[in-house]
Amino acid sequence: MASSEGAPAPSFLPLEAGAAGSSKKRKQRSSSSRILTEFDEQGKRRSSVVYIGRIPHGFYEDQMRGYFSQFGAVTRLRLSRNKKTGKSKHYAFVEFETPEIAQIVAESMNNYLMFGRMLQVKIVPTDQIHPSLWNGANKKFYLPSKTKTNEEMSLERRQRLVEKFARKDKARRTKLQALGYDYPEIEISNLAPTKTRFD
Repeated sequence: MASSEGAPAPSFLPLEAGAAGSSKKRKQRSSSSRILTEFDEQGKRRSSVVYIGRIPHGFYEDQMRGYFSQFGAVTRLRLSRNKKTGKSKHYAFVEFETPEIAQIVAESMNNYLMFGRMLQVKIVPTDQIHPSLWNGANKKFYLPSKTKTNEEMSLERRQRLVEKFARKDKARRTKLQALGYDYPEIEISNLAPTKTRFD
């Protein structure tokens, strides 16, 4: 068996340096590919926002975020609701981390049957994304506060009635004075709401 004591040592690169170099190259390739895919063929920035229409009842913010997170990270989500009743208006906007994810969602989920409804999913162009589109996004919807007592609500209503009566009375007196009638001004201070023991 031949001895290897006099043989020159092979010139191998250190494992750490090779791994570091390869990982650095991978990062450069991934970042360059990401930059390229952010723009379409016309040079316009690709959108990462999708519109989802015909959403069934029961498929709300938490359910939507959990379902669409299987495609990728969801950055913003807004389900349109009625401000008075809180009921869903059956459409929503979802923003994903990258345009690639949004494209996959639009292609795979459009005309998808869910709870008897065919979802309508499409990409929202960047020039159609209004700043107010995300008002209330990523927030749990709460109905208007109902903590006020009935007495407090009635005081507010009485105040509005007093103001409305004052405006009408002023307009009536102006018309009568133009016709030559002296219409006395009605004292309405007694109609104003008074403080209660709850104030």
